[in-house]
Amino acid sequence: MPKFPSKETVERLRKEYPQGTRVELVRMNDPYSKLKPGERGFVDFVDDAGTIFCIWTCGSTLGVVYGEDYVVRVDMRSND
Repeated sequence: MPKFPSKETVERLRKEYPQGTRVELVRMNDPYSKLKPGERGFVDFVDDAGTIFCIWTCGSTLGVVYGEDYVVRVDMRSND
């Protein structure tokens, strides 16, 4: 049986990845997904199981499963 994150963890994810946050895929543990590391997208929402649903630039809307897949925020920075 899969282990779901605590309510506190889900709330932390929602604060860290609010809607519109730019993300980059680091790892997806899904042999059927066509998404590859480096793919970028925007967060749509985080569900009650901690899955971060994204709208990927390739057109996919596949979610990032908590504890299985991994994304990082892409923070816009100047090159100063």
